[in-house]
Order: sequence, then structure tokens, then C-alpha cells
Amino acid sequence: MTSRTCPCGLPATYDACCGRFHSGAASAPSAELLMRSRYCAFVKGDAGYLLRTWHPRTRPERLELDPGTRWTGLEILESADGSAFHAAGTVTFRASYRGGELVERSRFERVGGAWVYVDGDFLD
Repeated sequence: MTSRTCPCGLPATYDACCGRFHSGAASAPSAELLMRSRYCAFVKGDAGYLLRTWHPRTRPERLELDPGTRWTGLEILESADGSAFHAAGTVTFRASYRGGELVERSRFERVGGAWVYVDGDFLD
């Protein structure tokens, strides 16, 4: 991955991929793209974007990211529903970081037409 390639793993530059969601120029059109953009926000340290894309009923008041965490890759394991034709969806992913990885099945819903993260379950 070059420094210009988006951290989410798709073959596009950051600006053409997740950067447009982070800047507010566009909204993620699917649960999977929102999940990818949220992973990218963790990589970039963009807590504001993470809070803006969190469901109001489950969103924390604040979010403090660990600046020492170095995210190294994202793999989508499964995506169910979460398209323009759905009101909810799930995305199961593996996010790698220096020293480990986490696997989560995340739940997403639409609020006011926009996809938001609701919550997730960590998997073994």
C-alpha cells in the first residue's frame, strides 16, 4: 500500500475514497463503506468523524483514541444487507494493528437516510 492509497484497503487514493466521507463532501452509501471509512478514521485519528457516524442512542459523549495504536490492515469477512435497499446491515471484519488484531461483527442502521454505526460484538 502506497502512502496515497486509502488505508481502508480499496484500490483508490484516500481523497477519492474515505477522505470524501471524512470531509463531509459525501456520505457512505452502504454499511460496508461506512465501516471502511470508520476504520480509516481510526488510522487517521479522526475521533470527530467516528462520533458523527455513531448512532445517537449508542454514541459515547467523548472518544479518546490511543495515538500509539498503529493500524496495519483491514479485511472484510462478511457483509449482510446494508445497501441502499436496506434500513440495517452488518459487517464482519478483521482489523490488524501492530501486535495483534480484532474481529468484530458490527451493526449499522440508517438515521435520516445516512448510515451510522450502532454497536458490535467482538469475535474470537
